Amino acid sequence: MDRIYIKKLEFFAKHGVFPEENALGQKFVISAVLHTDIREAGKTDDLTKSIHYGEVSHMMKEYLESHTFSLLERAVETLAEKMLLEIPGLSKVELEIEKPWAPVGLHLETVSVAVSRQWHTAYIALGSNMGDRERYLKTALESIGKIKGCQVKKASSFLRTAPYGGVKQEDFLNGCAKVRTLLTPQELLAALQAIEKEAGRERKIHWGPRTLDLDIIFYDREIVDEENLQIPHPEMAKRDFVLIPLGEIAPYLRHPITQKTVKEMTDELTQHYVM
Repeated sequence: MDRIYIKKLEFFAKHGVFPEENALGQKFVISAVLHTDIREAGKTDDLTKSIHYGEVSHMMKEYLESHTFSLLERAVETLAEKMLLEIPGLSKVELEIEKPWAPVGLHLETVSVAVSRQWHTAYIALGSNMGDRERYLKTALESIGKIKGCQVKKASSFLRTAPYGGVKQEDFLNGCAKVRTLLTPQELLAALQAIEKEAGRERKIHWGPRTLDLDIIFYDREIVDEENLQIPHPEMAKRDFVLIPLGEIAPYLRHPITQKTVKEMTDELTQHYVM
């Protein structure tokens, strides 16, 4: 990805844990690396095809001067989020805020806090087999799109499938969505579980009936193995109700461990059923 650099932009603001810092203010310095595609701008000489670094510089300065934070960590985190949400074409931002006159009682040149934040791509499986199943899935997609830092970019059609896991229950309606998100995997999981809870989901029977089931199948090409979350979803290759709708929107997406595409996994599962 191409990059635009803004280095050592000075501004005067009121950030700090001490009351006098919030009252009197001091000088800060910010640097930014903007990750974006500038090829079309380079070929056409058209500024609208790139990111206007002058406007971005003013945005950063005005935001940091009009807000007061105790921690630089909070200042840089909220600014990064604002930039990614509001600047078209910005896929990733690296920010560093320096505090040259940090009151630590020692002689030092500067202290600083730096972060790297970006848009991620997640694929989420949706399922329901209680009540108005189609309404639950459509409402879930709307709710995901309303999460701050989440955008539903694509959604499959809904597929009627037999229940999985041997528990006697009604057929499911399943789908899959491609989501662009600023959330971490754990933050995304918490947001999805909140949507499930809002839909009346109760986790009483493993593989049992539910109003709404939302699972993270992929998150970029990351591999996550935590007590409450595994990505890629460990059961996905065995589940046609995941692979078929996922294949509708991303047939050539590769599993980061097996390196098989969604289409290859679907074909293998279909052949297994035939045999």
